[in-house]
Amino acid sequence: QVQLVESGGGLVQAGGSLRLSCAASRSIFSISAMGWYRQAPGKQRELVATITSSGTINYGNSVKGRFTISRDAAKNTVYLQMNSLKPEDTDVYYCSAHDQCAGIWCDYWGQGTQVTVSS
Repeated sequence: QVQLVESGGGLVQAGGSLRLSCAASRSIFSISAMGWYRQAPGKQRELVATITSSGTINYGNSVKGRFTISRDAAKNTVYLQMNSLKPEDTDVYYCSAHDQCAGIWCDYWGQGTQVTVSS
């Protein structure tokens, strides 16, 4: 099991920056992969960025070159630095953890944090 607590969302103007944080309840290097997804009402959850325990990173096409995922092992925290924000980045952002549990793959989610980008 892993609990995830997000922080850092808010309101920002287009072109601005925000940094989201996701604190995990255990060592992030013991978790196969962590990442960020986003979802607007009535839409499917969309990949933003993921990072595996070995450091492999993957970004969604819409955020490549603008967002950066990173981690701090000492704080068991994963970050999402969001630059050059656009109104279409407005969503609820969810931290995720993907790991094995009792022999199967499990997905864990944070409570979500709202990001609103004004034009």
